Amino acid sequence: MFLELFNIVTPVFVCAGLGFWWSKSGRKYDPELITNLITVIGVPCMVFSVLTATDLSVEAFGEIAVATVLCLGSFMILGYALLKAAKLSVRAFLPTLIFPNIGNMGLPLNLLAFGDPGLALAVAYFTITVVAQFTVGIAINAGAFSIKEIARIPTLYAVAAALVFMVGEFPVPKVVASTTALIGGMVIPIMLITLGISLASLKVSGMRRGIALSVVRLVMGFVVGAVVAELLGFTGVAKGVIIVESAMPVAVFNYLFAMKYKNEPEAVAGTVVISTVLSFATLPFLMWYVL
Repeated sequence: MFLELFNIVTPVFVCAGLGFWWSKSGRKYDPELITNLITVIGVPCMVFSVLTATDLSVEAFGEIAVATVLCLGSFMILGYALLKAAKLSVRAFLPTLIFPNIGNMGLPLNLLAFGDPGLALAVAYFTITVVAQFTVGIAINAGAFSIKEIARIPTLYAVAAALVFMVGEFPVPKVVASTTALIGGMVIPIMLITLGISLASLKVSGMRRGIALSVVRLVMGFVVGAVVAELLGFTGVAKGVIIVESAMPVAVFNYLFAMKYKNEPEAVAGTVVISTVLSFATLPFLMWYVL
């Protein structure tokens, strides 16, 4: 078991560590270029490739989607109540409690732990969360909701295209399958390296508050994920994916949105860094539990 855990967790640490080293060594990095490559090209290709290349049924996708919505809704209700009780800014900190790092960390962990079936289910969780983060997340930060943001999410179109093939059981043309698999293959390692680079450049503010919110994010994520999986009767890989994705640390995008809308970005950065560092310590126990 120890060797299995080591094989799962080590690649995550190594890739994030390479990004951290790259940043600290003063080498050039264009975050806007990399982010656009990943979100506009890489992730849609990976989503389409994974959903069409695995034996994930539309029913299974729908079950994960329902579980994801229940988890996110629970995070929102519990997070709002806790922030109000603690008299902290809802606009600044509620997104950090709702949206975990299901991309940079969640996807590779599920791939390493459960293989392609786990990655396919994790992609379903990832897709629903991305849609929520770029709509509800932005609305919380900005104080307003815009339907235009939904139409600008490339991953939605990739999911729609994949569902056409999944529902109709059409074979994906080989050239399309090969191309999307090749492009999508760059996503996970670049996500992890970018995570390390982001952590190296973020400034931590409000250490005690950051620690408290980080602990809440990790504990709440694990408990809610486990409860939702149990309520829906999930077992095996599906149960593990829901728990792992829900128990991830604060997503880096929360910091980017906080900075864009001027909602205490340095304090939010603190929750990203601290929760990620804490998760490195808890990951072996988390993976031991789901395995």
